[in-house]
Amino acid sequence: MNPILKLIFIIVLLVTIASVVLSRLYIYFEQVYAFKYKKPFFLNISISKRSLTEKQIIILEREFNFYKILNVKEQKIFRHRLARFIANKVFIGREGIEPTEEMKTLISATAVMLTFGFRNYLIDLIDKVIIYPKAYYSQINETNHKGETNPKLKSIVFSWEDFEQGYHIGDDNLNLGIHEFGHAIHLNAFVNNDISSKIFRQGFEDLINFLQHHKMVREDLIASKYFREYAYTNHYEFFAVILENFIETPKAFKSQFPKLYAHMKQMLNFNFAGY
Repeated sequence: MNPILKLIFIIVLLVTIASVVLSRLYIYFEQVYAFKYKKPFFLNISISKRSLTEKQIIILEREFNFYKILNVKEQKIFRHRLARFIANKVFIGREGIEPTEEMKTLISATAVMLTFGFRNYLIDLIDKVIIYPKAYYSQINETNHKGETNPKLKSIVFSWEDFEQGYHIGDDNLNLGIHEFGHAIHLNAFVNNDISSKIFRQGFEDLINFLQHHKMVREDLIASKYFREYAYTNHYEFFAVILENFIETPKAFKSQFPKLYAHMKQMLNFNFAGY
């Protein structure tokens, strides 16, 4: 072999080996860091920034309260993430609805808000957002639905009438968008292995263990009626319901159930906007 080619081959081989070793060392380091501090080693990184349209920015600034209470740096990150989320999903209207910029922006902003503490925030479990004008009839279980998350079809579905009502009334702990995206985030974390999913899974396990080992807390939860009864249907509904409370009435949540609140904040890495 030509000495120069041989040298190039050796250099390429050494660089490749070094890259693999460093990559594995970083993965190990980040896992240790994440499970110690309950957050990713870094949260935001992007080669190129995505931009919203002027119309989308106006909708966001006018309608979405969570965005308004972020600081300037966080708002910039939020806009980038929102633009990416909108571009990443297909929006489909049913029963005569044509998805508008308002629908796309507000539905997507809800997802971005809930995953704002995640590094992987696109919720890969879903690639379609289906919008009905109002509650719709489901052929699957033969009943009317306001919304649902369907992993098999990689879709999340909303009644726009009920979605709007949920975010317009911001303190009644009833928010269809938060509830359904709560299901999507929960399911997504259990089928993916990125660092944010790992942190969520560990946090959810810690939350369930906490409740299982504290009978008085469980009894207080039920007696308080702070969380609606639907929360006690199963683990999935429990998370989706308490997520609604966590977002809409955080002060009341923290005051009444501080340890449960701390578990929620930790598993979502929700360290902004006063939470």
